[in-house]
Amino acid sequence: MLCQLSINNFAIVRFLELDFRPGMTSITGETGAGKSIAIDALGLCLGNRADASSIRPGASKTEVSARFSLDDIPLAKRWLEDNDLELDNECILRRTIGSDGRSRAYINGNPVPLTQLKLLGQLLIGIHGQHAHHAMLKSEHQLTLLDSYANHRLLIDTVSASFQRCKQIEADLKQLEASQHERIARKQLVQYQVEELDEFDLKVDEFDEIEQEHKRLANGTELIDTCQASLDILTEGEESNIESLLNRVVSLAEDLQSYDPALSNISTMLNDALIQVQESAGELQHYLSKLELDPTHFAYLEERLSKAMQLARKHHVSPNKLADHHLALKTELSTLDSDENKLEEIQLQVDASRSAYLSNAQKLSQSRARYAKELDKLVTQSIHELNMPKGKFTIEVNFHPEQMSINGSDNIEFMVTTNPGQPLQPISKVASGGELSRIGLGIQVITAKKVATPTLIFDEVDVGISGPTAAVVGRMLRSLGESTQVLCVTHLPQVAGNGHQHMFVDKFNKAGSTETTMKSLDREQRIQELARLLGGDTITSNTLANARELLQ
Repeated sequence: MLCQLSINNFAIVRFLELDFRPGMTSITGETGAGKSIAIDALGLCLGNRADASSIRPGASKTEVSARFSLDDIPLAKRWLEDNDLELDNECILRRTIGSDGRSRAYINGNPVPLTQLKLLGQLLIGIHGQHAHHAMLKSEHQLTLLDSYANHRLLIDTVSASFQRCKQIEADLKQLEASQHERIARKQLVQYQVEELDEFDLKVDEFDEIEQEHKRLANGTELIDTCQASLDILTEGEESNIESLLNRVVSLAEDLQSYDPALSNISTMLNDALIQVQESAGELQHYLSKLELDPTHFAYLEERLSKAMQLARKHHVSPNKLADHHLALKTELSTLDSDENKLEEIQLQVDASRSAYLSNAQKLSQSRARYAKELDKLVTQSIHELNMPKGKFTIEVNFHPEQMSINGSDNIEFMVTTNPGQPLQPISKVASGGELSRIGLGIQVITAKKVATPTLIFDEVDVGISGPTAAVVGRMLRSLGESTQVLCVTHLPQVAGNGHQHMFVDKFNKAGSTETTMKSLDREQRIQELARLLGGDTITSNTLANARELLQ
């Protein structure tokens, strides 16, 4: 509930501090006095757009704050807790606008972005303006009114989520389909390349091995000659070789050792050297026995080496990376194959998501149709009370599965007939301005009873209504005020007289400047104000008597 509103230097308001109570509060004043200024100022606290022009002339900034009690607003409490902005059991919204046009927003003293102010404001106050009934001519607003009455938020959220999922999957499918031609061409090329490399079948590290073996065979004669020359020097030379020379020096070292044991290390080292020479010669002999100069094998190696280098140039890689490139192409081909399968899978997902959407949309449509029948009766009854005794109101809910949207697949049409014998027709074609305002007001009051918003503002919604109809409107708003805080800006005494309390807006000139004030009226002051509304500037005993009667 709105408890207090403070306004500083806003438009023609210098300073106002207003206390509000539960029930219906009537707000009246002379034309041009600024009856809607308090509501406009409150709108700033709810995140409405503002600029430097809203600052009172001569002031440096505008500041507006609104204090709310959260006793019966669990959604607002939860929102504040989720955003770490809770403050006991109340909420204070504050907004400042500087002369540079920049604004700042605060929730319970914490600076917040304007979007958060708007989100919280929707949970605290609902505002119905004097032109709201014109919006009722639009099908999207008709849908909003029906959904507000039905209060099937969970169904709407489910439809919205399934619609968004469906659109996301369709976008994925479209993206895959758009690249399908390129993907097919690429797959054909990669498949040809893989088959070519499969046929060659070069293993990892094989090129280095082939290159090394080719080099060995290409230099086979030199290898044989050099190895044999080395053996001759080591062990096989007839006139002299290292082995025989070492044998002689080992024998001499053993003789020396017998004379002086200190020379034993020399004997050991010479023996080790002899063993190394003999083993080296053995390795060379073994190598020569294995070395075969096979011209056929050499030709095979040369051909394979040449083919590898040719394929490497073709694929723009180095020959020793050709096998790795082959594996990479196989992986890419597998991915391209999986994309084909993915295309089929996504198509199935599209079908499934559309089916899920239509199932959810149909449930929502059925709920709308059920509540539409309920609302038909209530609105028809309401317009009978509002001096349209032969009027009839109905809501057509038509489900069109081919029309997918975030709000479902329904076409909503408000239908009305105001005179006997006339068929039901769209409200935009039948209702006059006065009839439209009465129907719109009836719907607003009825739907307001179903909405969890604790404070409702009706800003001159009774325009075009007078006489007995105005009295009915007043009783409707008062009845609504029994369960919800209602602020009603009005120019009709029949409506104002139904308020649980009454506030009067006055404008005056002082020292060359204009100011607007607002004050709460006691019973006698209310009688005077109602008499003014009834009779204009001239207040008579009759208008005073009528005013007293309105307050009873």
